[in-house]
Amino acid sequence: MEILWFIPTHGDGRYLGTQTGGRTADHLYFKQVAQAADRLGYTGVLLPTGRSCEDPWLTAAALVGETKDLKFLVAVRPGLMQPSVAARMASTMDRLSDGRLLVNVVAGGDPYELAGDGMFISHDERYKATEEFLTVWRGLMRGETVTYEGDHVKVENSNLLFPPKQAPHPPLYFGGSSQAGIEAAAKHTDVYLTWGEPPEQVKEKIETVKKQAAQEGRTMRFGIRLHVIVRETEEEAWKAAERLISHLDEETIAKAQAALRRADSSGQKRMADLHNGDRTKLEISPNLWAGIGLVRGGAGTALVGDPQTVADRILEYRALGIESFIFSGYPHLEEAYYLAELVFPLLPFQNERTKKLERRLGEAMGNDHFARGNKATV
Repeated sequence: MEILWFIPTHGDGRYLGTQTGGRTADHLYFKQVAQAADRLGYTGVLLPTGRSCEDPWLTAAALVGETKDLKFLVAVRPGLMQPSVAARMASTMDRLSDGRLLVNVVAGGDPYELAGDGMFISHDERYKATEEFLTVWRGLMRGETVTYEGDHVKVENSNLLFPPKQAPHPPLYFGGSSQAGIEAAAKHTDVYLTWGEPPEQVKEKIETVKKQAAQEGRTMRFGIRLHVIVRETEEEAWKAAERLISHLDEETIAKAQAALRRADSSGQKRMADLHNGDRTKLEISPNLWAGIGLVRGGAGTALVGDPQTVADRILEYRALGIESFIFSGYPHLEEAYYLAELVFPLLPFQNERTKKLERRLGEAMGNDHFARGNKATV
């Protein structure tokens, strides 16, 4: 089991849809979030990609030296990057971080944004381009000299002089809900990612991907991307969820939904279909809340509840076959602490850093001694 957090390079704050409570997203803040995640025992952090975000590779490079054990899940973009250049970038990052790179394969989902980056191929063609990209990228990372000609990628005698730290290459994470995306994932990647859909839908998707991977003679690991709002009581958690969207008006929601609906991503469509922009129907499954997806692209659902309830929901997904959990929450610095301190002790998730959490002393009492026992609700 691995648990990752998130570096909010597209902004952060206490509320969605308003500047009220907004937080400046800069290097100092990213460093705070990354160091908190490192100290608390998270396996790693995801860095988002796209025109609304800071560049993930440069951001990860700036944070690697500020952390000790934290891994960085960073995107490669087939069609926007050449596989040989991407292989050199990944190999360098993997060596400089001493093997702390994870690679997120992003085929893109918004034709409007992709057009701005000079990419004009259709949805299914993007996944064909992704397969060609990964064929070359993986060969280079294995130390092969690659000559390849496809419909979208062509290289002659391409090679990588400096190998990555991890062999044969850093693990490849990939999300794609369409048939074309699932086929690409099954052929080339290590961890298939889904956004936070209800457990029954996740179960169905896992079974589909497993069958596709079996046809390729491969096995896959599975991960899920979710937000989380956990508090000491159920009531507090749901109040925090409502506060998060308390500044949203119907005009803001409608404008955001229109922008999100133009995407040709099957995963984004599935996210939008969970709530259809209706803020009165946001608990789409027990403790699974779709309020964030009213205005945020990508992952739009959150686990909401007290520590034991959230832990139980995580374990429910784990029983389906999910091994990698990628969480985030608003604001990201505080929510990283809530999840780690309240929920980690209830999960089969331990490393040297999480063990230190269990030995926390708190503040000295009366300038004389530390409190013994655990009288507070955790």
